[in-house]
Amino acid sequence: MSIYVGNLSYDVTQEDLNGVFAEYGSVKRVQLPTDRETGRVRGFAFVEMGAEAEETAAIEALDGAEWMGRDLRVNKAKPREDRGSFGGGNRGNNSFSRRY
Repeated sequence: MSIYVGNLSYDVTQEDLNGVFAEYGSVKRVQLPTDRETGRVRGFAFVEMGAEAEETAAIEALDGAEWMGRDLRVNKAKPREDRGSFGGGNRGNNSFSRRY
């Protein structure tokens, strides 16, 4: 399972996150998404820890805590929703006419 960390400072680094979460157990991986165009941190991250008990301890301790001038939002990450395709298709406009 993964932990979602939101409302992060745009100055945060993977090392910063690793250091904070390491206080609650072993950190397996930190993902810090960046904007494609600007390369700037997007303000959220995902952290994977070694055991579920470690994740639970980190969530309970850090959710709502102030860090780097921001109140963190920390919870279990939810699976990504399928947004479907961006292709055409019927958009609910049934105003076509038929001629016989």
